[in-house]
Amino acid sequence: ESLTAVLFFFPCRCHHCPHLPTRPYKKNEKPCMLSEYMERYPLYPITVPRGSFKPKEAYKMAQTPMEGISTTKRDYIAHEVLPQKLKPPEKHDKSDKSMDLTSTYKQDYNSYPISQVPPCLPCVTRHIPSTKMDTRTTYEDDYVLWNEPKTEPIRPNDRFHPSEEKFDHRTIVQDDYLYRGPVATQSCKPLNLVQKTKGPFENITNYRMNYVPHPLQKCYVHKNEKYKVNEVPFDGLTTHKVSYKGMVGEPARLAKPYQLKLLHDLPFSSTTEFQEKFQAWPRPPVFTKKPDIYLPPLEKMDLHTTTQVHYKHPNGKPAKMCQSLAHLKKSTEPFNSSSIMKEDYKPWLCKRLKPITHAPELTFPAKPMDSLTTFQTHYVPHPLTVVKSYKPGWSGPNHHTLLDAKTTYATSYTPKGLVRCLASYKDPPGYIFEGADADGHKLYLPASKSECLQGGH
Repeated sequence: ESLTAVLFFFPCRCHHCPHLPTRPYKKNEKPCMLSEYMERYPLYPITVPRGSFKPKEAYKMAQTPMEGISTTKRDYIAHEVLPQKLKPPEKHDKSDKSMDLTSTYKQDYNSYPISQVPPCLPCVTRHIPSTKMDTRTTYEDDYVLWNEPKTEPIRPNDRFHPSEEKFDHRTIVQDDYLYRGPVATQSCKPLNLVQKTKGPFENITNYRMNYVPHPLQKCYVHKNEKYKVNEVPFDGLTTHKVSYKGMVGEPARLAKPYQLKLLHDLPFSSTTEFQEKFQAWPRPPVFTKKPDIYLPPLEKMDLHTTTQVHYKHPNGKPAKMCQSLAHLKKSTEPFNSSSIMKEDYKPWLCKRLKPITHAPELTFPAKPMDSLTTFQTHYVPHPLTVVKSYKPGWSGPNHHTLLDAKTTYATSYTPKGLVRCLASYKDPPGYIFEGADADGHKLYLPASKSECLQGGH
């Protein structure tokens, strides 16, 4: 009996695998990202397939000279091309038979005479009254013009009369607000009572006292093993060449059923199914009404309009202009170009006033300025005061019973011992070392299965 050997590799359960890959062709210094989390929860749709272990062979250029003959030149031999012989066109012989130009449409769908449809509107007789129409409107009867004189507008006499006094160009600010000179103010800044210490500053901190630098350990550097060339020669056989051999088979048969050709010498019938089944129905004669004979009216037409009859001007004359023609006399005196604006508002000869600037009268102190702020002078640090608690005392009964320390967690969840990860051991107990794979993982076999394998063999 032979048992199948199952090998187990132990990547680090808590951290990433520290081993570097030992592949002969791919040298990568990045560590393996295999861990317990990635083993339990693999990324199925995003996982990238592992690369092939087949070594990449560089193309070796053959030393033999290349032939100038291609597959096309070797298989397809150029033949002699002869000029194409053109077939002479046949002469057209005109036949004496006449062409039948009848069609199914002309036989089935015959044309019928078109008759004009008479109008279906009834004859309306209009009654024209002989009495004259009263064209006077309600507005003309009710709204009559009154003969009243025109009212004059009530307008107050508010004509502006400028004052004859001269205008003084002084403002209220110049009259009321007089310049009284600078005012000497007293400084309200408090005195500096804080005394600066003259001793040196202590630069000792907790970090310098407690945190002592420790020496760094050297990093682990993995050495790559040298590549060993395989001594077994490479056979150029593939799975397709080994399994699929070219066998001579029978040609495919035609699966189309055989159809007999029926030859009929009967002539083609010119009748169709539409002509045989759908026969023409007898049509009744179309009813046509005779038009009435037109009789012209005996009375003559009145061509007068309402405007011509009612709006007449028997004594119409053109309107005359009511404006009286002023008799203008040409004066020999020169034109007076003076106006009220020019006489009242005359330009003044004003000069531009200079700004009144006073000499600065501020007195600067001889003492140098102390660069202290209000916060530094006023807010002096005070010692902390103990605040008395005003919380009322407990007025209820005092319970002297002890608290039961038993909880559901303490009774149900018992503490368990910590299990050490097998990957942390140099040689895990209960396993026998078998070898290492290309990624640098060490493969181990359980001791019980290794004994079974040895006993079976």
